[in-house]
Amino acid sequence: MFNLTYEFKLKPTHAQAQTFEDWLEINRRVYNYALAERKDWYLSRSCQMNACSLKYEYIIPADTPRPTYASQCKALTAAKKEFPELKKVQSQVLQQTLKRLEVAFVAMWERNHGFPRFKKPGRMRSFVFPQMQGERLRAGMVNFPVIGWVKFRQSRGIADGGVVKQARVVKRVSGWYVMLTVQWDVSVPQPIPHGEAIGIDVGLTSFVATSHGLLVKRPRFFVDTERKLKLLQQRVSRKRIGSNNWKKAQRKVAKLHEYVANCRKDWHSKLSHQICNDAGMVFLEDLNLVGLSRGMLGKHCLDAGFGQFFNILEQTCFKRGVYFQKVDSRKTSQICPSCGIETGKKELSERTHVCSHCGYTTDRDIAAAQVVLNRGLAAVGHTVKMLAEGKFIGIPVKQESPNF
Repeated sequence: MFNLTYEFKLKPTHAQAQTFEDWLEINRRVYNYALAERKDWYLSRSCQMNACSLKYEYIIPADTPRPTYASQCKALTAAKKEFPELKKVQSQVLQQTLKRLEVAFVAMWERNHGFPRFKKPGRMRSFVFPQMQGERLRAGMVNFPVIGWVKFRQSRGIADGGVVKQARVVKRVSGWYVMLTVQWDVSVPQPIPHGEAIGIDVGLTSFVATSHGLLVKRPRFFVDTERKLKLLQQRVSRKRIGSNNWKKAQRKVAKLHEYVANCRKDWHSKLSHQICNDAGMVFLEDLNLVGLSRGMLGKHCLDAGFGQFFNILEQTCFKRGVYFQKVDSRKTSQICPSCGIETGKKELSERTHVCSHCGYTTDRDIAAAQVVLNRGLAAVGHTVKMLAEGKFIGIPVKQESPNF
């Protein structure tokens, strides 16, 4: 099986847009109620045995089982008899909202995420149709369960033979969007190592440095618009909360954030295609992105969007048949790519690599990219002899030992 997700902008009627709004609000209330039920159960089990709080105490019978996804789905079926507005939303859509809450709790336990929080009005921005059976797609139209046919702007074609398996409706400041997951009953082989190899080093001075000598300066998407964002946020703070002017000012802030995100994503996509134009293998350093985002330069690392670029580059390599692999990122700037000798730590102001052992001199970021390339080629089985034959441009020639 092979899956692809297509994103299109919806063009709903006024009645359909109001239905989307109502469904989001109902999903938000279901999410908050289920979260409150789970939170009350946990707090009732965390009280002291010999004393009670002076403020309040959660008293729930000791034999009450812990709320789970299965138990809350059963309770949701019973709640529809008491609250008829729940019947307006398709049952599987509400179940997916409960599943989202379950995923949040699993992430809290297993991935050290924070405790799930309640969603205030406007914070629930999407809902999912997990099953799309029957005829669900036409030229420029998609058929949602219960809602019916909705127009969308088909900005790209969808390959024939695919079946729509899932649809997610997303609300953004620029309008409504749909993410269609299409499945084909085919087996696509993974790309194998072949052709020209490229090593990539990422950074803040040069966003991308390749082993071929290409240096791409980092665009400052967020930093360049930060002054305008500050002005718009000041206008929001001066409005009365909940008023129409306050909502208009908030909308302008959201539009600016979406504009910055779209510019960043578009630039990452174009750069990834540029890298894959003449490459058969792409090797990238495996960075600790969470640690970088929490450091002194965290704002600039998040502005660069390294994680999004890595994902887009990997997807581009897969679609264009280019082999992609991440390699160890430790000490890439402390090793000479020519002789392999460790040169020691460099200050951030030192932008040139000079090896005291072999005399090899180049840009610091390019040298790190060449180290990444050497590690990647070693990982896929290429020998030093292949490098010495000059098959890979941009790598210093290293002679092979006669007794090898």
